[in-house]
Amino acid sequence: MSGAAMLRASGRMLIVSAIGMFLLSGLNAQVAPESRVLNGNVYYAVGNKPAENVTVQLQSSEGNLIAPIQTDANGWFEFRGLARVEYVIAIYVDGYEPVMFQVDLLFTSSRGNVIYLKPRSADSDKDNQRRASASSVSAHELSMPPKARALMESGKKKTYTDKNPEGGLKDFQGAIAIAPNYYEAYYQCGMANVILARWEEAATNLRKARDVSGDRYGEADIGLGTLLLDKADYAGGEQAIRRGLELSPGAWIGHYELARALLNQNKIEGAEKAVLQARSLSPNAAIVYRLLSNVHLRQKNYPALLEDLEAYLRLDADSPAATRARELREEVKQRIAAGKAEPAGKSPN
Repeated sequence: MSGAAMLRASGRMLIVSAIGMFLLSGLNAQVAPESRVLNGNVYYAVGNKPAENVTVQLQSSEGNLIAPIQTDANGWFEFRGLARVEYVIAIYVDGYEPVMFQVDLLFTSSRGNVIYLKPRSADSDKDNQRRASASSVSAHELSMPPKARALMESGKKKTYTDKNPEGGLKDFQGAIAIAPNYYEAYYQCGMANVILARWEEAATNLRKARDVSGDRYGEADIGLGTLLLDKADYAGGEQAIRRGLELSPGAWIGHYELARALLNQNKIEGAEKAVLQARSLSPNAAIVYRLLSNVHLRQKNYPALLEDLEAYLRLDADSPAATRARELREEVKQRIAAGKAEPAGKSPN
């Protein structure tokens, strides 16, 4: 092998090895312990002008109220140091329809949200508030006894906010004792056991959630599939996750986990399709771009890989992984600029 060929080969191995260090931690990552960030801009729908001095309210799924924030001259707002739970954003401005929607920060921060304030039509306020409130909790959960629901919320707070999954597990079990058909509580038992690294117990809980629901609760199948992936049963994980997505097609984490399953089976095109679907459903999830980077690395599509790294850094600029991503970005830029990038694979649609 000539010296130039050896240089090209060593450079290729350097990129693959270094990127692998950055990406592999994202493939099998559980929920990261870091606090979350939620930010974005508020605009007036008519004229697309920034909404300045608008109060943005935030409440966690446990009922904790976060100190409200006023938007700046650009309509910008940002909450930092948030717990890894679900939140509800609410904005009420005289003359405009109220805004209320749910944001899930369990897996990642949510950056770059864009909110439009629409002029209020006559008698629309009550209908909008009623629809927004109902969307945050399933009809099945609303049918559960109040004491069971209270234990469910208490368990979520202990598990995700207080970092006390043992205490949360007891509350979830208490909710089940009151309402044996509360399959969402079985699911939360599974999540608590995942945090406690009790994999068999978690799998039992998730199967119970699936069975009690009559196999109508997609999150349980997705969770079971994820556990199978972590045990390197990629075919079994794929099958379970696909079933979960049939029931919950809007679950971005399901498409993300499906992409993991396919990538580990070298089904590259299918993995790309799945992770692109996850990106369309959750464009602010940094882990999606880490997985997409792995897909484009397998395709040797370095221009697309560069775009993935850029997108990842826009969403996660402060973590240790971001430092590695910056180094990789420069290596890929140099490789492309030197004309040493191999022919690109299939580009994302």
